[in-house]
Amino acid sequence: MKTLDLCATMRRLPSIILFALTIGAGDAAAPQLSHAFDPANMDTTVSPCADFYQYAVGAWEQRTPIPAEYAKYGVDQEVEKRTSAVLKDIVEGAAADTTAPQGSERRKVGDFFAAGMDEPRIEAEGARPLEPLLARIAAIRDRRALATAIAFLQEVGADAAFQLEVGPDDRNSARNILQLSQGGLGLPDRDYYLEKDAASAKLRRAYAAHVERMFGLLGDPAPAARRQAQAVLRLETRLARASMTRTETEDPIATYHKMTPRELARRAPGFEWDPYLAALGLKAGESLLVRQPAFFRELGRMARGIPLSEWKSYLRWQLLRATAGYLSSPFGQEAFAFYGTTLGGTQVLPPRWKRVLAETDMALGEALGKLYVERAFSPQAKQKALELVANLRAALRARLQRLDWMGEATKAQAVAKLDAMRVKIGYPDAWRDYTALEVGRTSYLQNGLAARSFEFRRGLAKVGRPVDHDEWSITPSTNNAYYEPNRNELVFPAGILQPPFFDPQADDPGNYGNIGSTIGHELIHGFDNVGRQYDAQGNLRDWWAPEDAQAFNQRAALVVRQFDAFEPIPGVHINGRLTLGENLADLAGLIIAYDALTRARQGKPAADRPDGFTPEQRFFLSYAETWRFKIRPEALRAQLLTDEHAPPKYRVLGPLANLSVFATAFDCKAGDAMVRPAEERPTNW
Repeated sequence: MKTLDLCATMRRLPSIILFALTIGAGDAAAPQLSHAFDPANMDTTVSPCADFYQYAVGAWEQRTPIPAEYAKYGVDQEVEKRTSAVLKDIVEGAAADTTAPQGSERRKVGDFFAAGMDEPRIEAEGARPLEPLLARIAAIRDRRALATAIAFLQEVGADAAFQLEVGPDDRNSARNILQLSQGGLGLPDRDYYLEKDAASAKLRRAYAAHVERMFGLLGDPAPAARRQAQAVLRLETRLARASMTRTETEDPIATYHKMTPRELARRAPGFEWDPYLAALGLKAGESLLVRQPAFFRELGRMARGIPLSEWKSYLRWQLLRATAGYLSSPFGQEAFAFYGTTLGGTQVLPPRWKRVLAETDMALGEALGKLYVERAFSPQAKQKALELVANLRAALRARLQRLDWMGEATKAQAVAKLDAMRVKIGYPDAWRDYTALEVGRTSYLQNGLAARSFEFRRGLAKVGRPVDHDEWSITPSTNNAYYEPNRNELVFPAGILQPPFFDPQADDPGNYGNIGSTIGHELIHGFDNVGRQYDAQGNLRDWWAPEDAQAFNQRAALVVRQFDAFEPIPGVHINGRLTLGENLADLAGLIIAYDALTRARQGKPAADRPDGFTPEQRFFLSYAETWRFKIRPEALRAQLLTDEHAPPKYRVLGPLANLSVFATAFDCKAGDAMVRPAEERPTNW
């Protein structure tokens, strides 16, 4: 998956109008030289064989500051700016259109945005819109009420105690199942609570002070606010101690535990599971997946042993944390001061319209996406993207069939899985129905809670039902792509299918180096350390001969060692095991994109060099342009602790140093920094 700032992710063209015209131009326009990389971004004082990232984008890095409202800035953020400009025009137009029929999607999009932009009303209300929800927490008198309150808070978007979702059963991917996972933390990861170093201790003190100030904004006296903040930190620390590490949660077998509610109650006594599930409206006998049983055993002990007063403090905090952006400015500013500045290094709160636009996309993403696609994504662009996917799939198929380390039986199943992969491009074939979601202009918070409840209940209605393969897990305007192993499908929204990632009028090296490598990356996720454990139907099943699995793991270990050695911050290394799947996908995605480019160029006349670079060099320069990126130290530290993606610089340096075709393209020799010794190069694909 592309790295994005979800909480999930604009590149270069001076005008959104130019972009819209370009992708809609059709086949009559003559192909142009790739817009996928800009020679002005290059630092040619550096040898490409010494540091290709610096060579390819060093000049851009030197002249580009990180804007104050960003924790990180690069191509993704430039693409997002462009998309946001289109979406802003759409939502502002919808908000001004009072003639749109009541209940129509355009009216709902406009009303949601208008309510969020009604600052005088929001400022005057302060925290009053939260009072009914806070009263519900205050009314908790026993463990049964605690369980039903947690269910209610989860419904309105609070990360209360643990996480709940509905999705395909890993071992029966045709049907949906309720899934319970560890969660409930206010800091990004368990390690923030458990590390003993001075920096982590300082951050925990800052977090406790932030929670205390947020309680103060609710009107709590200082001693009570301080006492509650300490209770929150203690409770969350216990949840953190019971949680698996990020690396451990990557193992789909270790996180697959199917059981009935009665079995869950027996294995995690203390929490009132029957009232909780009844509050969700679920049948008592419906099986569920429990991802981390040890976590839920500890949760049961905590439900039984922690005083209700402390649980109430914790639930008040989780509600406040989940809704701060919908309340008056003191709440939003205090939340940003900790989560934006302390954790991410961001200096300035983004303008209100950006924040409200993001919430509108979260609430009505496919309604807004439908309007976006009509404006900014042509049928020609979709067709061109489908052609690229077909070419990449053919290249991977050919490579799988000639692997010398994989036996014939495993190869046959690998090819069958590749052939069975579903591909979704641009936008859903069947759009989501928002008829049941009520949206008005009088309460921003109420709109947000209604949207969250609508989506939550829509998910619960799928429990025990067949999986809908037309459904998307991402909105059409999002700049990202993903592979979902238990659906065996690749998804590329319209938001990523724009320059420089993708340009229907660009030359082949540009498109294959950018979107081609991304398509290859997502294809390979079906065969990485996690994806390879799922079969063609998306079921968690071991279809590998033991000797083939061993050969795969031996090669993957070389990637782990390579990335473990990278040290982006003195004393803080990349976690090669945590980032393994993404690193494997980067490397193999480049390989098959290069293969596909070679196939696409067969029979064509030799290209000239109007910019001085061969097609092969433009391919690698375009790939590097994809990852030009700057990040603040605070955000980089957080990424190294919590993200399964390596920092972008190393997603260039790491895979390219393993490729002989890269070394040939730039005449790099053994001993150069960008040429790893042959015995250290992984050759999975």
